[in-house]
Amino acid sequence: MNIFLTHGYFLREDPKEQAIMKPYPPLGLLYLSAWLDLHGVENEVFDTTFSKKEDLKKFLLEHRPRIVALYVNLMTKLNVIEIMRFIRAQESLNDSLIVLGGPDVTHNAEDYLKCGADLIVIGEGEQTMLEIADWGFRISDFADFDSTIHNPRSAIHNPQSAIHNISGLAFLLPDGSVFKTAPREKIRDLDRLPFPNRRKINLQLYLDAWKRTHGHSAVSISTQRGCPYTCRWCSTAVYGQSYRRRSPVKVADEIEWLQKNYDFDLIWFVDDVFTVSHKWLGEFHDELKARDLKIKFECITRADRLNEEVIRVLKDCGCFRVWIGAESGSQRIIDAMDRRVEVGQVREMIKAARREGIQAGTFIMLGYPGETEADIRETVKHLKDSNPDLFTITVAYPIRGTGLYEEVQATSVASLLWAERSDRDIDFQRTYPRRYYDYAVRWTVNAVHWHKAKVAGKQFSFKGLKLLGKIGAAKAGMAWWRIAGELTSLRSGR
Repeated sequence: MNIFLTHGYFLREDPKEQAIMKPYPPLGLLYLSAWLDLHGVENEVFDTTFSKKEDLKKFLLEHRPRIVALYVNLMTKLNVIEIMRFIRAQESLNDSLIVLGGPDVTHNAEDYLKCGADLIVIGEGEQTMLEIADWGFRISDFADFDSTIHNPRSAIHNPQSAIHNISGLAFLLPDGSVFKTAPREKIRDLDRLPFPNRRKINLQLYLDAWKRTHGHSAVSISTQRGCPYTCRWCSTAVYGQSYRRRSPVKVADEIEWLQKNYDFDLIWFVDDVFTVSHKWLGEFHDELKARDLKIKFECITRADRLNEEVIRVLKDCGCFRVWIGAESGSQRIIDAMDRRVEVGQVREMIKAARREGIQAGTFIMLGYPGETEADIRETVKHLKDSNPDLFTITVAYPIRGTGLYEEVQATSVASLLWAERSDRDIDFQRTYPRRYYDYAVRWTVNAVHWHKAKVAGKQFSFKGLKLLGKIGAAKAGMAWWRIAGELTSLRSGR
């Protein structure tokens, strides 16, 4: 085997993910596989989602691939490090070149390299991976008659090696320092990309998991790369702060192919801002109508890229749910995040979507630097007023390489070593102790649900009274940790 592509998402080992049960295939890896296939490079995809670590390890030992390429994100970091350490501990895999890519590697290149990776792919991976494959195979061929070359791993350290001319890479030099090659130019024309190589995995496992749990099945599709916005907590480590998009024709082609080959109910468009271009959306709408393509989908967008006409076009395209980013109900905090949106506009677009018959979801973040309890109350008020069908809450954490990370780096603390934690485990100096926000999340959720019960005239039902009890407990927890934080500050002289 030449190239082995895999990731570290093991669904059966994550109780939280099992409870949610909304798995999607690793599209990034499937795009890589399709690009390699297009250029005649043999590759295998091992989809870990429904597998076990033991199965992956057994596969590696049996096939001994020349190149092991692993996709890494916040969720899979620890598993990927474990996989790398396993490979490095096996004599039979000593010559295997470990290549990492994905959103978590760009700003953690040195750490991953010191944990066992040979090469880090920074940015988009298709062309870089193709060039690595070509270089690695030539090195392996030369090793047969050049005694100074043993394998691609040792060839990396040769200062004359062609690996130094491949853009978008990071690797260690013999002295232990990190060397980065020239940045990889982004693919401008995304229509050059073949469809993700879904035939290399068992997509039916995903469809069945969704169907059993939710009563409907879903597939994921990417229409764009990059995000032109500047939210300080958001990572753009792979695709950058850009906007590039596949043509509506190509997206419709992919939808038609999926409908011919699989039986599914919903589409999840994974793009950061689906309605960023109203022109593209109009052309996509026309393409669907011209082909008489019937779809049902959900997507993410921003309130400032919505209006009532855009919402109607979404509805006519088949959108049944739109997620509208808010993050906070406090304009002060939204401005601190550099969200560049008005909270009133977010409320109006949530209401407008619901009037049009589209479910509206929204995202909330608590614990952002400088946020006070008054700001959290504004967020609760915002959720009550806008009345989204769904909302999710995250306690802010700093992702390396973002503006938020730089802002809080001086006060950041982590109880675990880098290789034992993810960025989610990093805390920083907030307005209140970290435990305060666990109760703030509970208060927000239950206060909003009780408000919904009140509007429905069910505030004194058993469920309504239970919510009131939870609200009281959450507020008590907030008060306790707020006072504890004040006492700690007094003792430390802050």
